[in-house]
Amino acid sequence: MSVVTEFTIPAEAFALEQTFDAVPDVKLELERLATHSREWVMPFLWATEADLEAVKTALQNDPCTDEVRMLDADSAVGYFNVHWAEEVQELVDTIVDQHGIMQEAKAVGGVWYFKFQFVSRDALEEFQTYFREEGYSFELQRMYDGTAPKEREYNLTPEQREVLVTALEMGYFRIPRDAQIEELAAELDISTNAVSERLRRATSNLTKDTLTVSLPDRVSDAE
Repeated sequence: MSVVTEFTIPAEAFALEQTFDAVPDVKLELERLATHSREWVMPFLWATEADLEAVKTALQNDPCTDEVRMLDADSAVGYFNVHWAEEVQELVDTIVDQHGIMQEAKAVGGVWYFKFQFVSRDALEEFQTYFREEGYSFELQRMYDGTAPKEREYNLTPEQREVLVTALEMGYFRIPRDAQIEELAAELDISTNAVSERLRRATSNLTKDTLTVSLPDRVSDAE
């Protein structure tokens, strides 16, 4: 049975420590491609909330990269093509060898946040053993069944998912609305306050786990 893990690794144990030293406020997100070529596992990088020219210079000077090109940029977001140095490629090879599939990779404040899916718990344990033996530091934040419902993946409780789906089906999110809070409460047989709280928390969790680059707060919101 596959297992999904979310964990954090300091930049000095993975990549781009010097980039964060040079541009501390930058937020990074890796774009993964489904490929067996080691050079194309994570070739693209998004950068936000920083001086993009400074980010470009820092990335080019970072020993973790061999070549960096800025492909596109506006006032807030930079899109880079990165060819990684051998030490980073070897680490990626190890992850692939342990049957790990990268689903997310983000970094802020010199800390990387990763979401990986492993084909089995044994593969995850082999991955953890390798990191410990190599002296790498990482902290497991969350782990769950890879076949679990989508609400688990997006950090939603079953109650939060239920209220979101009900609101969508009844037209609460349409403009103009086809349903009001009171109608959702009647449909779900709960109070209007409970509907409002679940909608707010569900929206917050869904946004943090799908749209933001900043590291998520792993303390789950209560129902």
